[in-house]
Amino acid sequence: TANARHFYYALVFVIMVLCGKLVVALSAP
Repeated sequence: TANARHFYYALVFVIMVLCGKLVVALSAP
């Protein structure tokens, strides 16, 4: 359904944001 697809895209977006924060935390001294 469209709702499930929207949830999937939202979940992927959240994972990408968390990965980005993790990379910044690891690259920071």
